[in-house]
Amino acid sequence: MATLKQIAEQAQVSLTTVSRVLNQDATLSVTPETRNRILEIAGQLGYRKKTLQPPVKKIAYLHWLTEMEELHDVYFQAIRLEMEDQAKQHHVELHCYTVADGIEAIPSDTQGFLAVGRFSSGELARLRELTPHGVFLDTVPDPDHYDAVRPDLAWITRKALDFFVDRGHTSIGFVGGIDLDPDTREVKQDVREKTFRAYLEPRGLLREETLFTGPQFSVEDGYTLMMRAIDQLGDQLPTAFFVASDPIAVGCLQALNEKGLAIPARVSVLSINNISVSKYVSPPLTTFHIDVEELCKTALTLLLERVVEGRTLVKTVYLNAELIIRKSAV
Repeated sequence: MATLKQIAEQAQVSLTTVSRVLNQDATLSVTPETRNRILEIAGQLGYRKKTLQPPVKKIAYLHWLTEMEELHDVYFQAIRLEMEDQAKQHHVELHCYTVADGIEAIPSDTQGFLAVGRFSSGELARLRELTPHGVFLDTVPDPDHYDAVRPDLAWITRKALDFFVDRGHTSIGFVGGIDLDPDTREVKQDVREKTFRAYLEPRGLLREETLFTGPQFSVEDGYTLMMRAIDQLGDQLPTAFFVASDPIAVGCLQALNEKGLAIPARVSVLSINNISVSKYVSPPLTTFHIDVEELCKTALTLLLERVVEGRTLVKTVYLNAELIIRKSAV
């Protein structure tokens, strides 16, 4: 088995430096180049092979969202920041590419990718030409070829409706956004709306006039859609609303408060994401907590299994979520 001395000699550094790098001493001041050289040599020599992970370079992070989409839904911003942090912790070198750069900007020697956003069939075909190693976060666009990890939105929707039905609500509305086909740009039902319909219809509780969707998952859309619901439904406004995301729900709360409708005495509101502002709105928002750290950690683990360990079997991972009960829903 390789010794620290052998690693130090090949890396041309001291034994102390080698020891501190291999033990992940956060107080050590050493250049990234030196740290990576030590880890590479240690990996080549088989030192602590089971626990030591050599650096992984040339990983593309595909942020296939517009600035406006990220601004409207801070969930995607949180994923990007957490993914960057996870990559640093695991010695993974990320190179970020955006939809504005285009798929052709990704170099041919890319080892693998992590991707967020919508990808056309042409873009997916190009990725398959570049590398067999990739993980999609929050979507499952190519389950025959690439891994994916996402919150189980269908499960979350059913749990949200269980919450309302168990508490005696028989008039439940929906406020959400739309999905777009990346090839045709045609509007599709989001999985939350599909599950909402599938859950309520066999129970005789689905009312088409209580479903409201807008083009963005934004506060502005939430406000506009809830105002529309209040104006159109009047006294027939549902006693509970399941809302597709926290930014939309914040706008819904603003509209309900502005109209003087008591929350939750008259209308209960339950949402998804648990973004930081959700605990500070009036009233504090009941919502499902999406564990972004776990989402990103799982994605990176899947990618390293492909790039480092050579796994070829494709995996799709769905994560459940924790319901955070606050004051907006009873």
